[in-house]
Amino acid sequence: MSDSNNTAQKSVLFIALRVLLPFAAGYFLSYLFRSVNAVIAPNLQSDLGIGAGDLGSLTAAYFVFFALAQFPLGVLLDRYGPRRVQACFLLFAVLGSVIFALGQSLYMLAFGRAMIGLGVAGGLMSAMKAITLWLPQERWPLANGIFMTAGGLGALAATLPVEMLLHWLAWPALFWLLALCSLLASATIFFVVPDKPGSLAQTEGLFAQIRGYTVYLTDRRIWRITPISMIGMATGIAIQGLWTGPYLRDVGGLNRQEAAELQFLLALALTFGFTLTGIVADRLARIGITLKSMLCMSITGYAMVMLVMAGGWAATNPLLWIAFGLFSNTTVLAYPILGAQFPIQAIGRVNTMLNGVVFGFAFVAQAGLGWIIDLWPRGPQGQYPAEAYSWAFGIPVVLMILGVIWYLQEPASNAPGGGSKPQD
Repeated sequence: MSDSNNTAQKSVLFIALRVLLPFAAGYFLSYLFRSVNAVIAPNLQSDLGIGAGDLGSLTAAYFVFFALAQFPLGVLLDRYGPRRVQACFLLFAVLGSVIFALGQSLYMLAFGRAMIGLGVAGGLMSAMKAITLWLPQERWPLANGIFMTAGGLGALAATLPVEMLLHWLAWPALFWLLALCSLLASATIFFVVPDKPGSLAQTEGLFAQIRGYTVYLTDRRIWRITPISMIGMATGIAIQGLWTGPYLRDVGGLNRQEAAELQFLLALALTFGFTLTGIVADRLARIGITLKSMLCMSITGYAMVMLVMAGGWAATNPLLWIAFGLFSNTTVLAYPILGAQFPIQAIGRVNTMLNGVVFGFAFVAQAGLGWIIDLWPRGPQGQYPAEAYSWAFGIPVVLMILGVIWYLQEPASNAPGGGSKPQD
């Protein structure tokens, strides 16, 4: 028995160090890249002389290729394995970081940002594929929680640590550093992570896999839940990844350091909420509360938090940002709800499809908030009035409520358990 336990422990350690940890580094970078512009936004506006609309469009360029990559990603992961796919994708993040560091114009920076989005597009989906290959199904929730935490740590790194680093480095130097980190992550995944024996054996042809997407695109179960998840996730991504900083400075009157501290708290709540969402969903399922009910209740709470933010009430209250981080996190419940309605061999493509739609709309949300804010004139210090943020943050509240109403029009089956599968 002792030898058996030792063998099992060695197997777990092998998987943790040689499989999970390298992929966690890639997911960490994905969240860091997604969120870093929220801190460097004043630098970009000052150096480029741009307003909120251009800043939103520039930052949102990340989501264009990120979203488009989701559709072929599922097929690539199934055919070539997560090691090869993720290592290759991260090279685009290296290229994008270099372009961004060298960028002298808005268009060059936007192109670099788009390349970064492509490079980190497989951050979580590749990890989820590796988890399903290497671990038994009963260990998937724990492994998913670890990766969710890695993403939250990336969001944390993009707040106070980046702000402190900018005291010694200019923002172009920061992106040279991120390019190096991406290159190291790519090399580690390619050379350290092994292929699971027999994992690349194909049971259906390439064109058969691609044709599967056309079937799912017309499935009403997907489009019933898509609006509520798309609006909720995209709004959270847009605000946490960019507009938190400008809001705290313009509406809350905070300086950069104070704003970064609240952004750090938000990222901490986001990190904690990744695991908390799964735990709460599991406990509620045991007393008969379905994932569908929890999703609708949490989205309603999310809308109420957004309403407070739109009104400018308690803009600098830490509890407001903790609540935003926790409630915005619960939108990931859409993945297990949707996945439970499809056969297991289709879940990868179904999830990446939903992920593609979510991140495609994240571009619209992040850029759109900037376009709305830019409708108001800037003050003498370059700040926008609180009214601009009221409209920008208020519109998603209305859309969320409409999304809940649409989702409730037709019953949807729920996952029997409470685990969650987050977005990339």
